[in-house]
Amino acid sequence: MTRLLPLLLIPLLSSCVGYQLGGVKPKSLARVQHIAVPMFKNSTQHPRAEAVATSAVTSQLLQDGTYRIASAGNADAILEGTIHRIQYTQLRATRLDTLRPEELQNTVTLVWVLKDARDPTKILASGSTTGSSRFFVDGNLQTSRNNALPDAMERAGEALVSTLANGF
Repeated sequence: MTRLLPLLLIPLLSSCVGYQLGGVKPKSLARVQHIAVPMFKNSTQHPRAEAVATSAVTSQLLQDGTYRIASAGNADAILEGTIHRIQYTQLRATRLDTLRPEELQNTVTLVWVLKDARDPTKILASGSTTGSSRFFVDGNLQTSRNNALPDAMERAGEALVSTLANGF
């Protein structure tokens, strides 16, 4: 029986032979360890949206843990982003006035480029990601929109970081 026990353990130990600890980065980003995230640009009319987008993406990078945040001088890559569009869609109107929204959905589109920090002409990755959020309109439409924007930015940031960390 004691001779049989090691033979039974060998198949169990061989099942995790190919497993690696840590993230599985895309091959083009294998040498990137530190990313600098300067303030995003804002091509929309929404005030202070660039600060919300930069904060959301940085937060998602920290939460994911595949890359570390660094200053531009110490980074392997620089992530430049632009808020391309913030679109609002009415999902539900009030019963008596169909033009007055009761529930809205905002969709944020971020366009981004990851550049090599040593050679900014070399693009390591690029793309665009979207994030959306649903919210109910209270007495002030502008306040409702401002309160829902960070959630949509967080979702767009999740998609962006997922692309950088996993390749999809």
